[in-house]
Amino acid sequence: MAASTPEPGPPPAPPLKSICVFCGSSPGRDPAYLDAARSIGRFIATRSITLVYGGGKIGLMGAVADAALAAGGHVIGVLPKGLARKELAHDNLPDMRVVGSMHERKALMASLADGFIALPGGFGTLDEFCEILTWSQLGLHAKPCAVLNVNGFFDLLLGFLDGAVARGFIRADDRSTILVDSDPAALLDRMAIFRPEPTTRWLTWNES
Repeated sequence: MAASTPEPGPPPAPPLKSICVFCGSSPGRDPAYLDAARSIGRFIATRSITLVYGGGKIGLMGAVADAALAAGGHVIGVLPKGLARKELAHDNLPDMRVVGSMHERKALMASLADGFIALPGGFGTLDEFCEILTWSQLGLHAKPCAVLNVNGFFDLLLGFLDGAVARGFIRADDRSTILVDSDPAALLDRMAIFRPEPTTRWLTWNES
């Protein structure tokens, strides 16, 4: 009797050649935030991954870029010209893309990146990360979306998302695609093997 042929497993995850980091233009009040930004920038560079970020030189944005550059990494900054005119642009980037608007900035960062990480930040960070999550929910991309949860910074946001699942506004499988870790290296490891589960799109959601 012939042995049965095993069913093929899922294809391997595509290599992460570039990661977009969303983070604050402020350093925050906890020194751990700057430490985390420097760590993720350094780890991204030492793994030969291109860092894509918002192009600024201040706060966590500057820290993540400086750490990646110091470790020999390739860094792409994407900055709206209005912010560049306010002298917020990083001075030492060999690859700075200046765009016309915030909308163009988000679209270009999304197209350049194979994955996304949110670090502590404010309105802008939440806007960027939530938009990329929405695009994932709608099936517009299947790239890993992750949160570096430094000292519980994102606990309240994650709790809100869990509440939205319980109340029927977010599907559990969409919520589960958000990778969460407090360790930068472990988070990058999880992103490297991420494979989205096959699912129907949110627009065809049937609550029954």
